[in-house]
Amino acid sequence: MVSEDNRRRLTPESDATALKALTHPLRIRLLGLLRAEGPATASELAVTTGESSASTSYHLRVLAKYAFVAEAEQRDGRERRWRAVHEVTSWSNEAMETSPGGRDFVGVMRRRQIQHLGEALTRHEQDMAAGRLPAQWVEPSGISDMLPRLTPESLAELWGTFEDKLAELTARDAADPRAARTVVFVAGLPLASPPSGDDAPPPGTAPDTERSG
Repeated sequence: MVSEDNRRRLTPESDATALKALTHPLRIRLLGLLRAEGPATASELAVTTGESSASTSYHLRVLAKYAFVAEAEQRDGRERRWRAVHEVTSWSNEAMETSPGGRDFVGVMRRRQIQHLGEALTRHEQDMAAGRLPAQWVEPSGISDMLPRLTPESLAELWGTFEDKLAELTARDAADPRAARTVVFVAGLPLASPPSGDDAPPPGTAPDTERSG
């Protein structure tokens, strides 16, 4: 479980300008890279993202203005290094729903998470094909999509159970040399029932699927 000291909680009332600043696609990516890979310079991040160092430097300064990143310890004193201030950004969906800016922010972040899933799948497939991951990862890897019928209380319980179990397993595997960084996605998005007499599924839905194994 991420401690409160390592969590940035945003609210539409006190963080309106920070919400707007963070929704820039490159800023989201830069913050994600610093959290995943550790401190880096604007030039290093420019190489990773394919942007100019002037662009990454500008957007890092914007992130620093709103306390998402800060200067890290310098290696040689020649170029500023940046680090993420927190491990996780979180918010209350209910609070965000009270303002247009909050709703827009949540929508942007969710779509960025979906994009991240696609990027992670591509990298996973490349790593497996190139032999960069042991064969033991083949069976447990996968993606599931299901359409259970749940109450709001059950969905909230599901989130809590998942988060508790993930924290337990992360702590258990912390010292295991076989542990690998694993991209884990969870979604719980209720859908309204179709109009009476219309039994067709909502557009874009897929049949229930689970990973084999």
